[in-house]
Amino acid sequence: MKLELKPVRSEEKEVLRNLLEKYDYEFSQYDHRDVNPIGLYGYQYLDHYWTDKNRWAYFILAEGQLAGFVMINDYPEVEGEIDYSMAEFFVMHKYRRAGVGRFAALEVFDRFRGKWQLKRHPKNQDSVMFWDRIIDEVTRGDYQLIQGHKDAEYDDGTCGDVFFFDNRWHN
Repeated sequence: MKLELKPVRSEEKEVLRNLLEKYDYEFSQYDHRDVNPIGLYGYQYLDHYWTDKNRWAYFILAEGQLAGFVMINDYPEVEGEIDYSMAEFFVMHKYRRAGVGRFAALEVFDRFRGKWQLKRHPKNQDSVMFWDRIIDEVTRGDYQLIQGHKDAEYDDGTCGDVFFFDNRWHN
């Protein structure tokens, strides 16, 4: 399967907005967020990906078809000096367990070298297993994971798990 990461152009913002709604709908089973009065979750920082420095959005393509997205910025999830944070990461169901997410994550970590923070919701067991494997592979086990970090709270009150790692030294 041909896989690629493609930067999201400003004229493709609405496509990303649509995918974000699917992502937020799926994630609401963990964080219990409600939709707004017009039936959407909304993503308040979307426009910032084309106006702010140090925000990057990519579509994940599988055989040329939209398979998900990755959004990266340099805003720490919790206090600490970082270069990058995984803001959002989504692979549509059809493409899960087919290597698409692994490809996208490894490609992102190859392109963006530095100090990372990555937050995950502990109730999302698929995500827990995925990120455990990927970050261990990327860092060869050289990372820190704080489970239930008190400063990484989700909308449902759950404290998120936060990975800290530096991938500058790993190939």
